[in-house]
Amino acid sequence: MSHHDVRLWAPDAEHVDLVLGADGSTRIPLRAGEDGWWSATDGTLDPGTLAPGSRYAFAVDGGSPVPDPRSLHQPDGVHAPSAVVDTAAFAWTDETWTGVPMERAAVYELHVGTFTPEGTFEAAIGHLDHLVDLGITVIELMPVAAFPGRHGWGYDGVAPYAVHDAYGGPQGLARLVDAAHAAGLAVWLDVVYNHLGPSGNYLRQTGPYFTDRHHTPWGEAVNLDGPGSDGVRAYLLDNARLWLEDYHLDGLRLDAVHALHDERAVHLLEELAALADEISGRTGVPRSLVAESDRNDPATVARRGPGGAGGVGLHGQWADDVHHALHVLLSGESQGYYADFADADAIVKVLGRTPFFHDGTVSSFRGRVHGRPVDLEVTEPWRFVASLQTHDQIGNRAVGDRLHHGIPAGRHAVGAALLLTAPWSPMLFMGEEWGASTPWQYFTDHEEEWLAESIREGRQAEFAEHGWSGEVPDPQDVGTVAASTLDWAEVGEASHAQMLAFYRALLHWRRDTPAADRGTVGEVTREPDGTGGELLTVVRPGVALLARLGGEGEVSRALPGRDEVRSATQETIAAFGARLGEPGSGEVGLDPDGVVVVRR
Repeated sequence: MSHHDVRLWAPDAEHVDLVLGADGSTRIPLRAGEDGWWSATDGTLDPGTLAPGSRYAFAVDGGSPVPDPRSLHQPDGVHAPSAVVDTAAFAWTDETWTGVPMERAAVYELHVGTFTPEGTFEAAIGHLDHLVDLGITVIELMPVAAFPGRHGWGYDGVAPYAVHDAYGGPQGLARLVDAAHAAGLAVWLDVVYNHLGPSGNYLRQTGPYFTDRHHTPWGEAVNLDGPGSDGVRAYLLDNARLWLEDYHLDGLRLDAVHALHDERAVHLLEELAALADEISGRTGVPRSLVAESDRNDPATVARRGPGGAGGVGLHGQWADDVHHALHVLLSGESQGYYADFADADAIVKVLGRTPFFHDGTVSSFRGRVHGRPVDLEVTEPWRFVASLQTHDQIGNRAVGDRLHHGIPAGRHAVGAALLLTAPWSPMLFMGEEWGASTPWQYFTDHEEEWLAESIREGRQAEFAEHGWSGEVPDPQDVGTVAASTLDWAEVGEASHAQMLAFYRALLHWRRDTPAADRGTVGEVTREPDGTGGELLTVVRPGVALLARLGGEGEVSRALPGRDEVRSATQETIAAFGARLGEPGSGEVGLDPDGVVVVRR
């Protein structure tokens, strides 16, 4: 709540008090208005009563005071009173910012709490130059909505409007966004609209925010289509508007939209897309909404049409099938949902033809047909965000080991080259670019011991089902957070610096090559190398790539689409056999786990 707005949506309440002060010593009855809103009567509050920083809460029907569902700050924790914030007082300097369109997105996913040892927005500002030099155009922040304790992933947030205090609160987020814009970087924020966490969730006490008609794996489903859901939808739409307007954010990553159960004719996602488009058109700065969806349905990002025709109209969606195919190719793992991606055609399909390996094919993990074909002439390839590593795919492993911890550096370079020359919009996970040695593990900071123990036991049992018999790091141990925090001292070390240089060169090629920007698809082949290894070739406008995985000794090949290429290249990263160059003469010699990328 800003200091200009004192009201609560509580449509089923008979009496609501505004509770003032950290000790709750003053109660002021509110007046019932239209559509379930309660507000202060004119003249009830003295000027300055709710100045920025003032604490307040609401008591419904004589119950205990609870935080404001639209609280912008919970400086004393998610169970304490809310604090007034005046978002109009943010000191913005980004008046000339014109944004980054989705088709130019090179995304960097980061968790504020472990991106730096300090774990704050302010500390993250100190590393923006690193991201600019790397060739990143968009920062994607993992959730910053207030959650219990100091440390956590953020997906158990309980105050969707409030910025987590330990990160730096509302002012800190505004400063990071402003600084990023000054550096030429867009900022997206990961938001969770399908559920709230279990600890500190007081929304049910104020309104019909949840429903028993639907369920999610993580908690109560949000009420999007039942009685009272008009107000709930307004709550979520206003939340998106807060981030995109008051905080100047350039986009939102929408968590697990397949768990947004909405049976209305106009889905909430369509309303969110319309909102983002309206703000983009009015301000001239593009706002991108990117969905995490398990449906493999291109309608998620197909354009909206008149009269309900067309798709949902979001601007992008994660393409997990690309990650899965790359992971299996590079690691050899094929358990669980990776099983189908051991198919020899999987990598060829997702790098050359479609972001969805399952596009109407049988998914053995799901036990059914899954997905729908994508027409890339209609739905542009850059609308699909692909990755080699993400917070989910690392952090939900038993010990949080990154992909490159289990493979040679050369094979990591192969993965980077395949991702960054693919037609999809690329996304890195923090530290990936230098082959960070630190894991990224699951951590929480719950006060309730029963909840902490439940999480420990649940994760141990889940990993046991997947064949993991070792000790899983304790999510409640602060040492788990420390182990997951990036070590920036590594960046200058030889092997890490070489990997960083390779990522930088590929991202700069992508930035400077119009064909990559347009997301054109290419030709991909996979074949034995004759020594027990494999060769992958990719040819697209602007680039040709030859990668080798495994085998013995060196093999020589010419890249398809060119009669000759030069093996003496502009930049050689000998430590892991990754090379970049211009077309020339001679064949390319490749060691096992090596890759050559040639600009065309």
